Amino acid sequence: MKPKMIIMMGGQGTGKGTFARRIMERGKYEYMETGAILRALPPESRLSQIIARGELVPDADLFELLATHFDTDSDLILDGFPRTLGQAKWIVETFAHKFDIHVIYLDVPESVMLSRIEKRIREGGGRADDADAAVVRRRLDNFWKITMPAIEWLRHAPNIKFSAVDVSDADADKNFAKISAVLN
Repeated sequence: MKPKMIIMMGGQGTGKGTFARRIMERGKYEYMETGAILRALPPESRLSQIIARGELVPDADLFELLATHFDTDSDLILDGFPRTLGQAKWIVETFAHKFDIHVIYLDVPESVMLSRIEKRIREGGGRADDADAAVVRRRLDNFWKITMPAIEWLRHAPNIKFSAVDVSDADADKNFAKISAVLN
């Protein structure tokens, strides 16, 4: 039996990291949070400068940076990857033979994303780029223009399972119950 790869997708503030950690409590998964890997880069690096502007890291750079993280026989949860159509195609073409891939798309209206980002800032849990309204707007625009086409492609991609889950409810436990139901 192939190991599982759960891909958490959704816009900013949808709970990808929160729900990924809760899934990890149910089983033994390796966790790859692309954003954390990128934010750990030296601030003066070229990739850090790209991120600071709210732009997406070029696919070729990202593939090179992340390649070693996919060299596992363990179940894996991805948070924040793929974000582009090219990345989505790459992951399916490169890993569908090795992993049972299940995409969980956390479907949330933009108004809810914005309120959750504002809440993170108020509660002191926000990222540095959450505090810059122009960067948040650019990240959301990138999500709609760049990531949504990847999500739509994955919805019909061969050899994977795709589940869209509405997690806009304020009750995180209810939202997690919906996610758990599609994982079973």
